[in-house]
Amino acid sequence: MNKKELIEAIMNNKEFSNFTKKDCEAFVNTFTDTIKKAVKKGDDVSLIGFGTFTKVKRAARTGINPSTGEKIKIKARTLPKFRPGKAWKEMF
Repeated sequence: MNKKELIEAIMNNKEFSNFTKKDCEAFVNTFTDTIKKAVKKGDDVSLIGFGTFTKVKRAARTGINPSTGEKIKIKARTLPKFRPGKAWKEMF
């Protein structure tokens, strides 16, 4: 499912039948932007039953180029991470 399909699914849900496609798109954009800004700032975003979005630091390390076998240095980075919640894990 892509973003467009998600917006359509929300719009077609009976609880949101009075919302336009533009309203649903604004909701999805605001929702994702809010999560991104909070995690970038260093806050964890926990949605009970769904999961937690966090910011993690990866240390610098040495990797190997698979085509040449040459060792390369990989810089330290800060990345977003998602951990699914217990209820979501149990679905599978």
